[in-house]
Amino acid sequence: MSSGHPSRLTAILLVLAGIGALCVLDAFAKYLALRHGAGVATFGRYVSGTIIGLLVWQWQGRPWVADGGLKPNLVRGTLIAVMALAFFWSISKLPMALVLTLTFVGPLTVPFMAALYLKEPVQPRYVAAGALGFVGVLVTVGGMPSLSSDDLLAAGAAVFAAILYGAAAVILRSRAAADGATVITLIAALVPMLWLSPVVLTMDALPPALDLGLMMLMGLAGNIGVQLMARGYVHLQAQVSAVLEYSALPWAALFGWLLFDEAVAPTTVLGAAIIAGACLWASRAPKPAATVTSPAPVP
Repeated sequence: MSSGHPSRLTAILLVLAGIGALCVLDAFAKYLALRHGAGVATFGRYVSGTIIGLLVWQWQGRPWVADGGLKPNLVRGTLIAVMALAFFWSISKLPMALVLTLTFVGPLTVPFMAALYLKEPVQPRYVAAGALGFVGVLVTVGGMPSLSSDDLLAAGAAVFAAILYGAAAVILRSRAAADGATVITLIAALVPMLWLSPVVLTMDALPPALDLGLMMLMGLAGNIGVQLMARGYVHLQAQVSAVLEYSALPWAALFGWLLFDEAVAPTTVLGAAIIAGACLWASRAPKPAATVTSPAPVP
């Protein structure tokens, strides 16, 4: 690693900060989905994200993807559109902490997706750290609660969104070094906006000014989160980044408690400690013989 590159710790902190920004987005999304439905909330998120992304893209000199990068970025944008719609709908039906618990099956699939797509070796420590993090998730919610028949579909949507998120994260890891955070962020907002644009036909009127402002803030939080994560992913294996996703749960519990009166049990604190331990374990630099220091190959 050259002196111009951020340290491993800096890359981890960038990813953690990006996850925190996306948790702010989730809180806005739940509020807006409860008021206007998941479709309108999701579309609003990506309209605002596209506006902000275009401004940053123009300011950065209108960069573009490297050769061969357009197709995987379009595929990632499509995955994000379906993932976000399923996730926002689920989070409008179930408590935030429970939805986050269900979505953590996604990071557990990343090491195997990375092995297939990025040719990263599946290192037992990352798999074990991911399993430990998931134990922390289960402790946080006191075990999987009983779900009514009306909630099962929402729970299934959360799991489906998690798997799509894992696939999108692996594509992001493969393109981050070659394409750069600015154009990746723009495409990740523009493509979902285009896919979700038919939702406009279902709207009787524009949301009130306050909610439109919240949509802009949601887009800003989302773009900041993607930018930070893209910059951190350049210097981390996907398996490391996957385990760091567990840091989202304490944020979800906090926002759920503050904004939606969702109680936080003592097990949340214990689970958060376990999750933090898993993140620290995964963040330890591997032994030189096992280190993959070069950027991921670009398919």
